[in-house]
Amino acid sequence: MKRAIGVICALSLTFGFGVAWGQKQVKLSIATGGTGGVYYPLGGGMASIISKHVPYAEATAEVTSASVDNCLLVGAGKADLALVMADSALDAFEAKGKFKEKLPIRTAAVLYPNNMHIVTVEGKGINKVTDLKGKRVSTGSPGSGTEVMALRVLEAYGIDPDKDLKRDKLGASESAGALKDGKIDAYFWVGGLPTASVTDLAATPGIKIKLLAHEDAVEKMNKKYGPLYVKGKIPAKTYPGQDEDVAIAVVWNLLICNEKMKDNVLYDILKALFENKAELVAVHKEGQHLDPANQKEGSPIPFHPAAIKFFAERGVQVK
Repeated sequence: MKRAIGVICALSLTFGFGVAWGQKQVKLSIATGGTGGVYYPLGGGMASIISKHVPYAEATAEVTSASVDNCLLVGAGKADLALVMADSALDAFEAKGKFKEKLPIRTAAVLYPNNMHIVTVEGKGINKVTDLKGKRVSTGSPGSGTEVMALRVLEAYGIDPDKDLKRDKLGASESAGALKDGKIDAYFWVGGLPTASVTDLAATPGIKIKLLAHEDAVEKMNKKYGPLYVKGKIPAKTYPGQDEDVAIAVVWNLLICNEKMKDNVLYDILKALFENKAELVAVHKEGQHLDPANQKEGSPIPFHPAAIKFFAERGVQVK
C-alpha cells in the first residue's frame, strides 16, 4: 500500500495530475533560512497559503542556511521552492562564486528588498565600516546570502575578511546573541525590516545598537558583479534605540524553483500567493512587496514559463 501511494505521489508531481488523483498528492518543500531571519516566517506563511488554497498541494517550510544552500537544494531537486537573494541566484545560474556548475533554477517571483545590516553596539569604538579592521566580526553563516554580500561589502572597502578581521560565521540569531554576550564586536545580516533577532538585541536593557552606513559600497559592487545592488535605507525607529536613518546596500529577494517544475503547479502556487497576499502580510509585513508591479525590479535570472504566463495575464511582461 505504501508503495502504491508513493507511485501516485510521484505521478502527481511528474505529470501534474494532483486533483485527478485526489487531494494533497503534491508535497512541496520550501527552503527558507534560519529561524532568526525573515525567510523562515515568510516561507512558513507561503507554505500555509499553498496548503490552504491549492487543493491538491501540501507545502512545508524547511530551516536552511539560506541563499547559497537553497540554490543548491532547488538545483538538485531536493527542494521545490526557495527564498534566495538575487546575487546568489545569479552566481548559481552562471556557475560563479561558490557554485561549481550552472544550476537549473528559474525565478517564480520577485519578493521583497533585502537590506544589509552591519550591526554593532555603543562602546565598541566602531563608527564606520573601516573601523571593523582588527575586530571580531560575524559575516553570516556558511552557505548564506549574507556571507556572499558581506564579503562583497568588505571588499568594496578594501578589507580582507581573513586577514583584517577575526572572522566568525554565525547566523542571525547566533550573531545577535554573540554580540549581546560580548563574544563578537559586530555582525553582518541581510534581511527584511524589521528582522526579529535584531529587534530583540536592540530591546535588550543596557544595550544601544548601532547600524553602520555603507551605501558607498554599492557602486563598486555593481561595477564588479553587475547591476544587482541599489542604495536604500533602514528608516529611523525601525529598531529600538535607532534614532536616525541608515544608508545601506539593498538586493532583492526571489522565490525560485527548478526549471522542470510543472507549469500548472507553479501557476496555481503563484495564483494562491498573490490572491491571498493579505494572509502573507499578516505573517510578516515584507509580504506587502509581493506585487506584479515589482517583478521587473530584481531578477537577474530567467523566469519560469508558468511565471511568465501568470504575470503576462496581469499586465506585466517578464522574461
